[in-house]
Amino acid sequence: MQIPDETSLVTLLRNPDTQRKAFETVVSLYGEKLYWQIRKMVLAHEDANDLLQNTFVKAWTNLDYFRGEAKLSTWLYKIAVNECITFLNRQRSQNRVSLDDTDLFLLEKLKGDTYFDGDEAQLKLQQALLCLPEKQRLVFTLKYYDEMKYEEMSEILGTSVGALKASYHHAVKKIEEYLTKDV
Repeated sequence: MQIPDETSLVTLLRNPDTQRKAFETVVSLYGEKLYWQIRKMVLAHEDANDLLQNTFVKAWTNLDYFRGEAKLSTWLYKIAVNECITFLNRQRSQNRVSLDDTDLFLLEKLKGDTYFDGDEAQLKLQQALLCLPEKQRLVFTLKYYDEMKYEEMSEILGTSVGALKASYHHAVKKIEEYLTKDV
């Protein structure tokens, strides 16, 4: 089957006769990218899998509310990011961690994750990322790992392009400081 462009895919999603097959295409097209974005936020494989599934369930049950004003991928990222934020806030609450504290519970999860195959440098980068405020961490991962444009991030996060650029700049500086402090 030829992969349809996004406009055609949205048309297929709106048609009850083709909706299910079109959604399978959506899952195959965006599943891996979304998984890795979620994984960068929550770190643990099992949590990322669960949140990816939640993202697609929410997308499926809310298809009628997708107005097509943003790209389909942007809408999916927005759902995934919101699922992650909700999950992380629940984890912080359960672990009695304030929003200002480093998410050390995530780092411990990562160290215990049998699917984590990163080396010491990757672990140190993850530690640096966990020291960032959540918004800076999110902006950094979207820009650095996914090479997402600020305009698309702005649609997903509801933040101005200027504020996103500033967040990314501050995140990079903090990560550089963290990675070079022991050198």
